[in-house]
Amino acid sequence: MTTPSKEALAKIAPVLTKRWLSPDAWKLSVYERLDGYTGLKKALKAHPDDLIQLIKDSGLRGRGGAGFPTGMKWGFIPQNDGKPHYLVVNADEGEPGTCQDLPLMMADPHSLIEGVIIASYAIRANFAAIYIRGEAIHAARRLRQAVDDARARGYLGRNILGSGFDLDVVVHSGAGAYICGEETALLDSLEGYRGQPRLRPPFPATHGLYNSPTVVNNVETIATVPYIVLGGSAWFRTMGTEKSPGTKIFSVSGRVVQPGQYECGLGVTLRQLIELCGGMKPGHNLRFWTPGGSSTPLLTDEHLDAPLDFEGMMGVGTMLGTAAVQIFSDQDCPVYATYRWIEFYHHESCGKCTPCREGNYWMKGILRRILSGQGTHADLDTLLDACDNLLGRSFCALGDGATSPVTSSIKYFKQDYLDYIEGRKAPMFSPGELVGAH
Repeated sequence: MTTPSKEALAKIAPVLTKRWLSPDAWKLSVYERLDGYTGLKKALKAHPDDLIQLIKDSGLRGRGGAGFPTGMKWGFIPQNDGKPHYLVVNADEGEPGTCQDLPLMMADPHSLIEGVIIASYAIRANFAAIYIRGEAIHAARRLRQAVDDARARGYLGRNILGSGFDLDVVVHSGAGAYICGEETALLDSLEGYRGQPRLRPPFPATHGLYNSPTVVNNVETIATVPYIVLGGSAWFRTMGTEKSPGTKIFSVSGRVVQPGQYECGLGVTLRQLIELCGGMKPGHNLRFWTPGGSSTPLLTDEHLDAPLDFEGMMGVGTMLGTAAVQIFSDQDCPVYATYRWIEFYHHESCGKCTPCREGNYWMKGILRRILSGQGTHADLDTLLDACDNLLGRSFCALGDGATSPVTSSIKYFKQDYLDYIEGRKAPMFSPGELVGAH
């Protein structure tokens, strides 16, 4: 285990995670003692438009993967339109490697509830829904208890803290479909329909939940809002980078000594994150990694010092995504890792559009054939052709994301594919296992 350098330690910035290790951190009494709901009291004294401007000035960008400016999204909601407005929190965390929302909701659920109230007040919404992944049973229970406690304390319901603002919050558990992490599929599921993406335009800002103006934000995005209200936009911009301000919870998993959640200012490098994790596991050397889960193109040990922010990752041909940093070593096979990810995307495709439904089906079969020692050189061209027909042609981003591990692994590790095809690597599956693989 290595000792983190001063430069790496300086990147640690506990904002969202500062209460996590407090005894009984999830309880309302503990939350209030540690500045909880202070931001709400301040926000309710401000004009909603001023809150939207505050979030714009802070530069807060969506933490769910897309990085869209949060204040701009709130500003898209039409006012005085005579329609109800809604806030929906996307807590359907399902990206492989991503696990920051779940511990946040478990350890500090009231930070999310407080953010929901402030955001709802800003966009003039009187109803908010938290859509949580069906498997997250304990987190859902803890959130529901937090909602009940907040309501009993006067933070939810009618005339919140005497402000005249009314808000009801519902915690809704999904059924464990990855596609419902896509915002329009989530809205359909929330309305009781099958979770499938909608055609856009129109966009949720004008035709969202129940065909009304809706803001859909990720858990980490909304939980950040109370801190910005309390500290101000200038304080928030002291962390991170100019174009990617603030902190981010990095979910680090894989071949490191201490995997876990590390909250750092945006712009931290993988080298610094690995230092914070105690270094690589003994006997392992970094070979490839994902900066934001399996739907972001792979990077290699050549990218150790690329800044982990929205612009830095775009600069090296990938995306920050959810900041799910999966670390693989020289003892891991990039072809097999890609196969497992495509297995996931094939299983989770909703089947609505042909490129995603068929593309992932065939890519899974081809990758398995290669790993069985039955692949051909033409299979690599077929994989890239399938990706070309998926990227930008599928109904939603699930299809786009599925191409990332395939194209990037062929880009950086083509020799590994050729080693299976040309017989230099022992097959991982026997040819008999190919039955039903396609």
